[in-house]
Amino acid sequence: MKKDLHPDYHPVVFRDASADFAFLTRSTATSAKTVAWTDGRTYPVIDVEISSASHPFYTGTARVVDTAGRVEKFRRRYGRTGATTAAADEESR
Repeated sequence: MKKDLHPDYHPVVFRDASADFAFLTRSTATSAKTVAWTDGRTYPVIDVEISSASHPFYTGTARVVDTAGRVEKFRRRYGRTGATTAAADEESR
């Protein structure tokens, strides 16, 4: 490997303040803020808005979208029903 070509790869703590969750990993990201980790060492800390501890998909709080309900709402709003659409399709043929 060539020297001085690759960025510094070092341990960093990523912290999700909304979920009170932090994890130690290696990264090229840097920060001026530091935190004392459970092993007694001090590591740079990067605050993130969303992590696996607070993301709706991973926490199981994600909602399933009812697509059939959306179609019916669209048809009610704009006045096109299934019968009207079918009749318009036959007339265009």
